[in-house]
Amino acid sequence: MDNLLWILFVTTVSLLFTIIFHNKNKIKSSSSSSRSCFTTTTTTTTTTRNLPQLPLGSLGWPFLGETLEFISCAYSDRPESFMDKRRRIYGKVFKSHIFGTPTIVSTDAEVSRFVLQSDAKAFVPSYPKSLTELMGKSSILLINGILQRRIHGLIGAFFKSPHLKAQITSDMQKYVQKSMDTWTEDQPIYIQDETKSIAFQVLVKALISLDPGEEMEFLKKQFQEFISGLMSLPVNIPGSKLHRSLQAKKKMVKLVQKIIQSKRSSGVSTFPKDVIDVLLLNNASDQPLTDDLIADNIIDMMIPGEDSVPVLMTLAIKYLSDSPTALKQLTEENMKLKRLKAELREPPSWSDYLSLTFTQTVITETLRMGNIIIGVMRKAMKDIEFKGYLIPKGWCFFAYFRSVHLDESNYDWPYQFNPWRWQDHKDISNCNTNFTPFGGGQRLCPGLDLARLEVSIFLHHFVTQFRWAAEEDTVVNFPTVRMKRRMPVWVKRRGDSS
Repeated sequence: MDNLLWILFVTTVSLLFTIIFHNKNKIKSSSSSSRSCFTTTTTTTTTTRNLPQLPLGSLGWPFLGETLEFISCAYSDRPESFMDKRRRIYGKVFKSHIFGTPTIVSTDAEVSRFVLQSDAKAFVPSYPKSLTELMGKSSILLINGILQRRIHGLIGAFFKSPHLKAQITSDMQKYVQKSMDTWTEDQPIYIQDETKSIAFQVLVKALISLDPGEEMEFLKKQFQEFISGLMSLPVNIPGSKLHRSLQAKKKMVKLVQKIIQSKRSSGVSTFPKDVIDVLLLNNASDQPLTDDLIADNIIDMMIPGEDSVPVLMTLAIKYLSDSPTALKQLTEENMKLKRLKAELREPPSWSDYLSLTFTQTVITETLRMGNIIIGVMRKAMKDIEFKGYLIPKGWCFFAYFRSVHLDESNYDWPYQFNPWRWQDHKDISNCNTNFTPFGGGQRLCPGLDLARLEVSIFLHHFVTQFRWAAEEDTVVNFPTVRMKRRMPVWVKRRGDSS
């Protein structure tokens, strides 16, 4: 209880800072927009009924809105309860006031998809002040238009290339085996910690071709300081978490810029080995990408290696530990591949891992239940109407994926881990509209294929080399998804024949 009160207190202070210093204009414009929506006269009743209306809902308390209730629910084992309560009263799309701004919340897959696929003339990313300050104005998470599409396209194409998939496979196999060789049977292995270390090294190698060593350890240390400030108070004074985070990013940027300058001086390879090579090789003279822009975006792209991918691996182990039938089928599938490759005397390729059909359904179901990305926020740049709903200019739009993924109208028994559901034609046909674990539209995560590949490799090595017993642990869903006790398991090595 004391922890919850402290969280609510910090959130309230953060919210007040945000409102006082950053949202005066937002509230003013939203008030006028909402007033205009409800202006009617007796002579225009028929016409007004045909106009798009602001969704039903409540803006909550003055200044605070409904933020405290939202956060209270977010820390519970059913964070979607905040949305579900309002959805029952107002429908799948409703208005609220959270994190210092009036917001249209969508738990409707079709409405969310429409917004995510809209261009920057209609919607732009909306994030807390501390996050935008840390990311910088040139971050791929914040930029819009031609530059965003260009960088996203270059990175996306590179991440899909067979060359990088082969490199990721080789690196992942090496780092996974190196980690697992140190595991002992007389103490618990913390899966969340192990996967973070592995995934971070693999991603950094793909981004800047940095191998384990002194510089990698320096980067890890600074990155931990940097990421701790992503959900901090928007107060940049010496000693504050945000200030320390910004200082850590400066140190990382300096390291990345040194690598960029080294590549420039030695000549950029026409056969890119990493993301820096890709951005330097495609650096058009009419729209040059500065070293600062490249370095900033390289740092931002390290976040999945610390957060998204390792949490996905950890949750997969959690759900498999609780589902012996699924674990048995996944183990049999992977043991079959291991025996085949042993006969051929060659390691599995990236296509081998991705061809493990049941393993892929386990990953898909983990994404649906885990909701590592609970949703995304956008800001309306003009009044937008869709399906009879009005999204006023200046308001925030919150596409809440978790409610869609756990909606019983979309999935039978949604709180049950059931990878076999993805073998059913009905669920597969609904995948594009009701399944958005990586976002959607122009900002669809470019690394989604690599995430699946990395998880497939980790699961393959884990289940073919170990049996395990998991200790009790629970999923924490806010401010990011993680395991409360870091997922401790006790492992026992398999024999050669088992």
